[in-house]
Amino acid sequence: MAKAYKKQPLGRGLSALLNNPSEDIKSSEDKNADQIIGNVIEIPIEQIRTNPFQPRTNFESDKIIELANSISELGVIQPITVRKIGFKNYEIISGERRVRALQYLKLKEIPAYIRIANDQQSLEMALVENIQRENLDPIEIGLCYQRLINEVMLTQDQMSKRVGKKRSTIANYVRLLKLDPIIQSGIRDGFITMGHGRALLSFENKEDQLNLYKKILKKSLSVREVESLTTKKPSTNNKTVNIKLPLNFNDELIKLKKYINNKVNIKLKNKERGTIIFPFNNIEEFKTIIKRLNAKKQV
Repeated sequence: MAKAYKKQPLGRGLSALLNNPSEDIKSSEDKNADQIIGNVIEIPIEQIRTNPFQPRTNFESDKIIELANSISELGVIQPITVRKIGFKNYEIISGERRVRALQYLKLKEIPAYIRIANDQQSLEMALVENIQRENLDPIEIGLCYQRLINEVMLTQDQMSKRVGKKRSTIANYVRLLKLDPIIQSGIRDGFITMGHGRALLSFENKEDQLNLYKKILKKSLSVREVESLTTKKPSTNNKTVNIKLPLNFNDELIKLKKYINNKVNIKLKNKERGTIIFPFNNIEEFKTIIKRLNAKKQV
């Protein structure tokens, strides 16, 4: 049996505020709001819903069970934070893992701080609170920072002050989101570290990133070993791959050469990507090519 969080006696007045719809608190300006907002109150779990803005996307069942076992022994050490969204209705701002752990233990109530907040304030509080926790993976942290930039419209300076992190630290986490999704999953699952990810970012081409990622997994390369490899950058990004053109490509190339009345080169990077090059020796040849292309466009 879990030890209950030490309750503050509600008293008749506060109990009435929580259970009487006519006395319900809807904003921080309402009468008696100061008696509820910021206080720790035991709330029925059935009255709490999850946060649609929740930045955490991965809830490992074994970790929830570990937390439940800890709560069973020590009780809920840190109350959750919720916002009031209606009469006897609350939404989690922070603490969803604790709610899940109590649900696993089949407990009915949880201690909570009650806040009044709109959607944007709730999102900001949820993101900032989660960033401060140590159990988010680097990709989740990067996504939190990105959402603060895109959805809360914070500048990096404002964000740096809110979360107490250097701008360079924030930028390093956000840059991880430029990695191939497979590599991002590898970081989230612990196959490679954030340091590996930062080293892989020296390759802009996702194919190069993936090739080196596979090499890291196969040879268990350290971050320093990866960094030494990335300084060499044996990238295939700018190489012309010797791929035979499909017949329909050749036919179209011949037609284009005849129409332009000039040489046309094609450089392929893979079977689907490449570059068409129109060489010219002087400005008159350049104007002729442009004129013919524009004429073709209007046909």
